[in-house]
Amino acid sequence: MHGMHGMHGMHGMNVPTGLNTLNGLNALNGLNALKGTHVAQTEDEAPYFTLRGDTFVPEEHARGWWAPGTVHGRLLGGLAARALEREHADEGLHFARLTVDLFRTAPFAPVEVTTERVRDGRRIRVADAVVHGGGKQLARASAVLLRTSTPPPGHIPATGPWDAPPPEELLAAHGRTQFFRFDEELRPVREWRGDERRRSWMRDARPLVGGEALSPLVRAALAADTASPLAHAGDDGLRYINADYTLSLSRLPLSDEIGLEATAHTAEDGIAVGHCTLYDAAGPIGYCTTTALANPAPER
Repeated sequence: MHGMHGMHGMHGMNVPTGLNTLNGLNALNGLNALKGTHVAQTEDEAPYFTLRGDTFVPEEHARGWWAPGTVHGRLLGGLAARALEREHADEGLHFARLTVDLFRTAPFAPVEVTTERVRDGRRIRVADAVVHGGGKQLARASAVLLRTSTPPPGHIPATGPWDAPPPEELLAAHGRTQFFRFDEELRPVREWRGDERRRSWMRDARPLVGGEALSPLVRAALAADTASPLAHAGDDGLRYINADYTLSLSRLPLSDEIGLEATAHTAEDGIAVGHCTLYDAAGPIGYCTTTALANPAPER
C-alpha cells in the first residue's frame, strides 16, 4: 500500500481562443491543434482541501449536496484518481478506465488515500485506491492502464463531433458558475424539462487541494460524477443518489471545459442506471456509466 503525500488541485484552465468552439470544428484538426498547445492554468477560487501531512482537510466548499455534514462524493473520486495517477502512471500507459465506488457517506472530516498495484503486465496495469476517513473506508477506485500502440487498419463507425455552443456563449445566461446547461436547440437553460436532450459544459475553477495543479485525468474524474444527475434527475429534481460511476476514456481531455450529454437512463424498483458521452473542445473523449439508488431530496 502506498500513502499519498500530495494531490493535484482543481482549477480552471483557459483554452486558446477559437479552439473551444465546436460548431463547424473538424474533430481531428481540433485535436491536433490542441495537442500542440500548452493549456494555461489559473486558480481563482479557494480550494476544496488543505493538505496537512498525508491528510486532506476539507474546506467549507467541500460539503456535500445531499447533506451539509458530509464531503461531496465527487471530490472523493477526484482524490482517488489523483492518488492512482501519482503512484501508478508511467510513460506509454493510458488511464483507459476508472471505476469509483461511493459506498459510504463521508463525514465532513479529514481523509487519507492509499493505493495498491494489483497487476503489472506488459500491456496492462491495474491499480486500486481507497479513501479512508474516521477509521473507515469511505470510497474505493480501480484503474486500468493500457499501453498505447498503433491503431489497426479499417473503418469503424465512431461517435462524431459535438454540435455544442462554446461555453462562453452560455456564461452570460448562467452567471458565474462551473456548470452550463443547454438544450437540443443549443439554448442555455436553468433546468431540463420533459424528454429534451440533457447537455452541459462543466468547468472547474476551484483547486481540489490548495496550491496544486489539476491534471486532465483528475479533471475528467471530477466531471464524470456529474453523469449521475445528468442521466437520473427528473422534472421534480434529483431523487437518485449516486452509488458508483465508471469512466472510460480513449484519450485525456485537452481543454478545461468537459462536455457531457446524457445518452441513456433506465430505472426499476428504485434502482437507476445511466450513461453519458464525454467531450472536450476537440470532440468525444469517452463515456461514463453510473448506478444510483432512489433517495429523498435534501431539504433546502
